[in-house]
Amino acid sequence: MKFEVKKREPVLIANRGEIAIRVARTAKMLGFPTVAVYSEADRFSEHVKFCDAAEFIGESEPKSSYLIADKIIAAAKKHKAKYIHPGYGFLSERPHFVEAVEKAGLVFVGPSANSMRVMGDKIEARKTVDSLDVPRVPGSPGAVKDAKEALEFARKVKFPVLLKAAAGGGGKGMRRVDTEEELLSAFESASREALSAFGDGAMYVEKYILEPHHVEIQVFGDGKGGAIHLGERECSIQRRHQKVWEESPAPILEVHPETRKKMFESAVRVAKVIKYAGAGTFEFIVDGAGDFYFLEMNTRLQVEHPVTEWVTGIDLVGMQLLLAAGELTLPPQESITRTGAAIEVRVYAEDPENFLPAPGKMGRIVQPNGPFLRWDSSFESSGEVSMFYDPMIAKLSVWGRNRDEAVARMRVALDELSIEAPKNSRGQAKGSLKTNVVFLQRLSRCPDVISGNTTTDLIPRNPQLTEKLPSADLSKDEAIALALLRLTESLDSSASDSNSAGSGRTVAGASVRTLWNERSRLEALR
Repeated sequence: MKFEVKKREPVLIANRGEIAIRVARTAKMLGFPTVAVYSEADRFSEHVKFCDAAEFIGESEPKSSYLIADKIIAAAKKHKAKYIHPGYGFLSERPHFVEAVEKAGLVFVGPSANSMRVMGDKIEARKTVDSLDVPRVPGSPGAVKDAKEALEFARKVKFPVLLKAAAGGGGKGMRRVDTEEELLSAFESASREALSAFGDGAMYVEKYILEPHHVEIQVFGDGKGGAIHLGERECSIQRRHQKVWEESPAPILEVHPETRKKMFESAVRVAKVIKYAGAGTFEFIVDGAGDFYFLEMNTRLQVEHPVTEWVTGIDLVGMQLLLAAGELTLPPQESITRTGAAIEVRVYAEDPENFLPAPGKMGRIVQPNGPFLRWDSSFESSGEVSMFYDPMIAKLSVWGRNRDEAVARMRVALDELSIEAPKNSRGQAKGSLKTNVVFLQRLSRCPDVISGNTTTDLIPRNPQLTEKLPSADLSKDEAIALALLRLTESLDSSASDSNSAGSGRTVAGASVRTLWNERSRLEALR
């Protein structure tokens, strides 16, 4: 798909970090001047420098800056921006923001407020897909009144169940419940969390699908009843209900091609009925038998959109902008082709043992290099991960001619990636910076990942992925020596175990898993 490059009216990007840079890059290529907005914490951030103009909008906390619609719109008017692109997060799925933008005579790069309301509210979305015969997970038809009613529905669909907040996402206000005894306390804590995060404590109940795969369908609509799909992504590898590793094609659909076809048809059918405009994503659960169930729709661009861009060769942000400008007609579905396989991982400043955010200053970043590799980040050679925002440092994505090649390319790229702790004037590390880089390196070597057995419980059932690393206080040489010692001990114990009469353990059993873990640790330190 070719886009015409010409002078166009400015676009303000109502976001920050890597997505602001990502949107601005395509906008500049197409001839849209770009306007950034920034908070106090982002005054010297890369996205501010990258755009053609920038406007300060308030204090560091999002509620005082990036979540204030009036400030965003005032900035757009000041810089004569006609378009507002919301990125993802912040105001990207707020119908009131869309209405405020339109009332101001500006153009929102995304769906209508009505589409956003219908599909943004999980309960309304469930009603919509029910009317169109799209399968969904069994559960309550809407929000339940209280824990007692939740228990009634849980008994109907049978345990385990999932309690989910009616508003919001990202795993907040979500609890798996396996027994009746657990439900009351789980309901109360999930509802409190949802109320705190989204201002709405309403909950509903879903059947928990065992060994599920999380698969999403990328759609594009023209706002007039036309819609197409751009294939699927599998995002099953998650921690705290948030995605870690995303890929296309989905391994589970490679063995269930008929399910893929039905999912495409379902997503496009809903998008057409609600007259969806722009990029949107339908999220489904697929079980091992190939049955699929609707979860929700994200009425915005997804963090993992580069995966789709790799395999289709289509710039999704370019499509968004030109559709909003009235310059794009959706291509026919048969013209959309996919080639090869792509994978994206998210690099975070977080403690990989519990996946809690670990904001702070970074030292030198050694980025991976090579063909068919993409590094999306708002950090150049160093920087500081702010406590006020999501702790993502970068997105690393790769493409390969097939999945095996893509996994191998990702493994090499992760081995090349290094994020150091900041240093003092004598060149000594100042404290320690926790990231999930070593975790991702281990993930790329995990047998279940390599084989494509990527259900949502992959991380819990592979405890070696998050096993404690050598102390950050050790020097690199000391850490390598410790890893070598442990590897030697593992070899000794493997020989002993495999030769002991009646031990029941062989080199193909638990000892191999230990050896693999020690080798991964050593390779990560080199």
